[in-house]
Order: sequence, then C-alpha cells, then structure tokens
Amino acid sequence: MRALIRFGKQPRLRFISHLDLQRFFQRAVNRTGLPIAWSQGFNPHPVMSFGSALALGWTSEYEVLDIKLSAPMGRKRTEDAIRAALPEDLPVLEVRMVDDRHPAPMALVRMSEYSVRLTGAGGAKVIEQIPAFLARKEVLAMKKTKSGEKQMDIRPMVVALEPVEDGFRARLMLTEQSTLKPDLLVRVLAEQAGVEPPEAAIHRTLLLGLNENGEPAPLMAL
Repeated sequence: MRALIRFGKQPRLRFISHLDLQRFFQRAVNRTGLPIAWSQGFNPHPVMSFGSALALGWTSEYEVLDIKLSAPMGRKRTEDAIRAALPEDLPVLEVRMVDDRHPAPMALVRMSEYSVRLTGAGGAKVIEQIPAFLARKEVLAMKKTKSGEKQMDIRPMVVALEPVEDGFRARLMLTEQSTLKPDLLVRVLAEQAGVEPPEAAIHRTLLLGLNENGEPAPLMAL
C-alpha cells in the first residue's frame, strides 16, 4: 500500500532546497509511527518519492509525496500522523491511499499550473506582451538542457496563459522531453517588451497528468 500526500510549501520555507526537503521528510515520516517501508542495502531509507521537484524560491499548494507503507493503513490515520509530523509551513492538504500497482506520481506528471506575481517597473509591460506572445506560432529562447543551453521553440510548451492584474496564470508543459519554467517565460516576455525582467513571485497551484481519455486532470485524481 502507498500514501499519496498533497502538501503545500509556504513563503517562509521557499528557500529550502528540494534536497533538504527530501532529507526533512525522511526524518519526519520516521516520527509518524506509521509502518513505513524501507529500502534495502547499505544505506536504508524510507521508500518515498516526489511528483516533481519545486525550484528554490518558489511556493506551492500542490506538491505530491508518494510514501510506501509496509502494512495497510486507513486514510484518516495516515493523514493525522503526517500532519502532526510536519510544521505549519508544510501543510497537508489531501491524502489518498493507493495500492502498489498505482503509477508513481512522477511518471504521471505532464503539466503544471502557476500563479506568477510581478513587481517592479517592468511588470506591467511584461503583462502587456501576453496577447502578442500567444499570437505567435514560434518563440525561440535559450533553454537549459542536460547537454547544455540550446535554442528551442518554447511556444508549444505554453498550454495556457492568462494575464491578471499583477501578473499572470500559466499552464506549462512538465515532462522529461518538454518542460518550461515560469521564470524563463518571464524573461522571454521581458525581452519581447524591451525591459529588464521584473521580480517574480512564483506559486505552483496544480500538477496535472492525463486521464484515460487523454485529457488533463489533477495528479491526485488519477
């Protein structure tokens, strides 16, 4: 049996790295009293994985942790134990129990949604560029890859983009082959506007996969 835990990351912890977060959760689950499954080998650790790493400095309301249990447990008991082991800045928002045949969340992720708030002199001009960006068929940008920086067309990676009063909301691709981070999108829009990139407060609001009909759906619902 496995427990899928959706949790948030509040502003006070936004500069905690993903690696440090992994280490913290490994210690935290040991305090829950739950029957956590452990890996084999010279360095045993709790069997757990995250849906997607969150970049340093970002906040979130949709992080997913997958924890393997060595014995069946009820959802309420698991939720209460996990919540008691975590600080308020890592709130537990949803818990779902699945069997071991359920795909790992990281294998299901296809897209992510963000709320981006822009501050500074160039923020308004960046927001003004969104209609022009959406009208383009191709948008070339230098993008970091495993083999170094490459010029790539990022336009297909923007599934949806909507301006709001102080920034924008975006649904972006998040796969091994095609990923776009919102901070790069901000830089591209700033270049298009001819201004320096403004400060951006990035908040992840949703992780999505594809349901049996091939339509986007929240990760916890798959």
